[in-house]
Amino acid sequence: MTGPVPGAYRPAGRALRMVFAVIGVVALVLGYVGFDRLLRAEPGAGHDLYDVVYYDIQLFVLGAEPLQDPGPYPWQLQVARFAAPLFTLLAVVEASRLLLAAEIRRLRARRARGHSVVCGDSQFAQMLADRLFSGGERVVVVRAEPFGPLEYRRRRYLGVVGDPTSPEVLRGAGLPHARTVYACTDDDDRNHAIANAASRLIQDRRQPARVYVQVHDPEMCLSLQARRLGAAGSSRLRLDYFHVDDVAARALHRHHPLPSALRRPVRILIAGRGSFRRAALVASARHWQLRQAEAPAGRPLPPLHVDLVAPDAAAELELASARHPFLSGACQVRAYDLDLDGLVGSGMLRHGYDRLYVCADDERTGLQLALDTPALWQRAESTVFVPVYRQAALAAAFHGDRRHDLLDEVHGRLQLYPVLTRACDAQLIAEDLTERLARQIHDRYVQAQVRAGVRLGASPAMVDWARLPESLRRANRAHVQDIAAKLLSLGCVVAPRHGTTAGTADPGASRAIDDRIDELARLEHERWCRERRGEGWLYGEPRDDARRRHPTLRPWDELAPDVQEMNRNEIRALPEVLSDAGFEMIRLTADPPDPAAPADPPSPSRQVAGPDDAPRAPGDASGERIGG
Repeated sequence: MTGPVPGAYRPAGRALRMVFAVIGVVALVLGYVGFDRLLRAEPGAGHDLYDVVYYDIQLFVLGAEPLQDPGPYPWQLQVARFAAPLFTLLAVVEASRLLLAAEIRRLRARRARGHSVVCGDSQFAQMLADRLFSGGERVVVVRAEPFGPLEYRRRRYLGVVGDPTSPEVLRGAGLPHARTVYACTDDDDRNHAIANAASRLIQDRRQPARVYVQVHDPEMCLSLQARRLGAAGSSRLRLDYFHVDDVAARALHRHHPLPSALRRPVRILIAGRGSFRRAALVASARHWQLRQAEAPAGRPLPPLHVDLVAPDAAAELELASARHPFLSGACQVRAYDLDLDGLVGSGMLRHGYDRLYVCADDERTGLQLALDTPALWQRAESTVFVPVYRQAALAAAFHGDRRHDLLDEVHGRLQLYPVLTRACDAQLIAEDLTERLARQIHDRYVQAQVRAGVRLGASPAMVDWARLPESLRRANRAHVQDIAAKLLSLGCVVAPRHGTTAGTADPGASRAIDDRIDELARLEHERWCRERRGEGWLYGEPRDDARRRHPTLRPWDELAPDVQEMNRNEIRALPEVLSDAGFEMIRLTADPPDPAAPADPPSPSRQVAGPDDAPRAPGDASGERIGG
């Protein structure tokens, strides 16, 4: 359970209750004083303390015997006989509200619009709901465990109790009108069941909700992303799968970017066999790749130097290099088959690193090593990061604000990195596979245009992704979502990359593309024309972005040869786009045998990433002719 969300209290409600209490106390005191003076003023009227108290209490139930006689009354009693019924009325209203609170919340949840639905009883689900609410989102939480009154009051959840895989329960959470759905239970199969139920409930919407499904195994997550990419064109539902390690690793470099203003290569060390090591390696390489692209001309950044230390470091590096070929261009990675104890005694720490990651199988073991090994702190030029999952509270004790720093951070050199806390970033979760591929297509387009002599900012599309107009982002997303149709036409599928001959795509898939390049380029152009016309664009020369006129909105046969070639380049670039994301195209249909080919081709050898393993130069593909 995470703590209450900052800002979840409503000070106005608390102040109003205080006012009610003051009214009740004032009515009680003034009633007692007023009745005492009234009864003393009546000749021959005997009374005692109990009579005064009894009459005072009767004020709260709209009646008191002495008030049956005509006045005048003392002013204290005049005030009390109006204040007491007012307090009673307010108390009845508040009691009714509390009694009907669950039903009111249930009705509000069912009638919610444009909200986020978080399904699950897990710690991650609760943390994600807290983060969304603190960010200003309207949140409905669906879980099997009943909500406590304290959660309702302090967290201000709109909650639905029930089986989150049930369509009726999800309908009660307003899912048919939700903007985003997160399936975050501790059971992957239940998360898939939630996605299935959500798909049936929101299938007919013009703009269906985005559904994000948490998967606890990183390899399974990648495999499901591949299968979803191949089926994206058959469903309008925006569905993606995510793993907390991947999201948290991308968040790490936003909060803690690597240093770059050094006169020597930046060095990092990733030690241990924990699941976070692959995510840290890939995220560090992508982060450095972006830094290299942003480096000024004439001052290129050298490759990032990475030392990978684990009993299976060489095998892990081979797998990572086969899965992510871009590693060789951004990093120089060396593998050392040592355990964590062997690392401390090996003398490697004397090299000095700008960052260390301690990714042990058991987070307690990694944490104990980081706390008890001064050599780690002494040899780290920057910070030793220890990813933790169940120790988020301990991480907060180390890294609170100045008033709540309970533990010493070793002068800022020890950093407990709470993976679940950092993974609760809705913006990063929303950067799903479709979004990342669309961004990559746009970046390739901009790079190709710059090489062709077009300056940055020359058109609305010649900007980075963050400043790209939403209509052009949709164009790139549509291009990604059409990959499934292209794969079907080619008889190919997408699978997680395991490395192939020469580090490129499956030769059968490449031949399929070459054999049908003109047909696929024509289909891509026709798809682009439909998408642009749906955005209100028309044919016109010269191009006019303000009036939405474009000179290439015309039939394929009327296009200039260079524009047709640009469409062909888009199709040829498809294997490289997928390869950079960790996927490859596999052709299912068998090719006819090549009589000139050797009977038993030699087995390919796989090299680990290094500075000499330069990636093949990307083509001038762009999915974004509207920017050209």
